[in-house]
Amino acid sequence: MMRMATETIQYGRVIWTNIERVTPQDVQDLRENYPHFHPLDLEDLLSRIERPKLDEYDDYLFVVMHFPLWDPVQRISRAAEVDMFVGSGYLITVHDGTLKPVRHLFEQCQTSEELRDQYMGRGASKLFYTVIDRLVDYIFPILYKVDANIRAIEEDIFTEDSRHIIQDLSFIRRDIIALRRIIRPQLVIVENLEKVDRPFIREELDVYFGDILDHLIKAYEIIEDDLEVIRGLSDTANTLVSYRLNEVMRILTVISVIMLPLTLLSGIYGMNVELPLAEWDAAFVLIIAMMFTIAATMLSYFRRRGWL
Repeated sequence: MMRMATETIQYGRVIWTNIERVTPQDVQDLRENYPHFHPLDLEDLLSRIERPKLDEYDDYLFVVMHFPLWDPVQRISRAAEVDMFVGSGYLITVHDGTLKPVRHLFEQCQTSEELRDQYMGRGASKLFYTVIDRLVDYIFPILYKVDANIRAIEEDIFTEDSRHIIQDLSFIRRDIIALRRIIRPQLVIVENLEKVDRPFIREELDVYFGDILDHLIKAYEIIEDDLEVIRGLSDTANTLVSYRLNEVMRILTVISVIMLPLTLLSGIYGMNVELPLAEWDAAFVLIIAMMFTIAATMLSYFRRRGWL
C-alpha cells in the first residue's frame, strides 16, 4: 500500500502533520492552512540543498536539520534533511521518507493511543523534542559501524594487501569527514533550543534539549576521535608501503648491480675482434663459470654487509 504524501494526526489540542516527498501542492496547502508562515520558509521546503538553520518568529519556529544516512553504494554518509514547523498546538515535519525514526514514530502514534498520549499529550513542543531525540539516537549506530570498520583495519593493517587497506582507509576517512560536516551545524541549533526561552516551548524541556545536546557533543567527540585514529592508521599504512617499496627497490638494485659486470663481460666477448680464449673450445663454459663466480662473489659480499 502506498503511503500518502501528507498525513495528519490529531490528539487533544495537538496536530502533527507529516509530509513525505513534498510537492508544490503540499506547500500551497500549508500556505492556506497556516497563513502566518513566512513565504521564504515555505519556499525552503522545495529546495533540494538547504543549510541547517533555525528561523524564529513570534509564534512559531522553522527548523532545518540534517542527519546522516548511509549510502552503501558510494560507502559514505549523506545528509538527509528534515524541516520542522513548531508552534502552539502543532508540529509539521517535512522530509523525503528516508529518515526512519520520523516515519516510525509517526506510525506508532497512528496505531497506538497510549503512544499518542505519551508523545502528544504534553503539547507540540514535547513532540518536537521527541522527534529530534529519535533522530539524534539514530546517529549512533552509524558511528558504531565506523568504529567497527576502524577496528577491522587495525587488525588487518599488517597482514592484508596494502592497496586494499589504503582504499578502505580512504573510504572511512571520507565518511568521517562527511559525518563531521553533517553533525557540527546541529550543535548550534540544539544549543539554541536549550538556552533560548520561547512562549510556545515548554520551559521544562530545557533540560531535555540539554540532554540531546550532550548526545550530539558525544557523537561529535566520537567522530573527532575516529578522525585522529584514522590519521594515525593512514600514517602507519603509508610507512608500511614505503618500507615495502624500499625493500623492492633494494632487491632490484642488487639485481641491477650484479647484472652490470655480467653484461660487461658478455658484451666484451660478443665483439667481433680477436679476444683471449676465442679459439678455445671450452671458452663458452669458462665464461659462464666466470659469470657465476662473479655473481656469487657479489651476493656473498652483499650478505656480509647486511644488504640482503
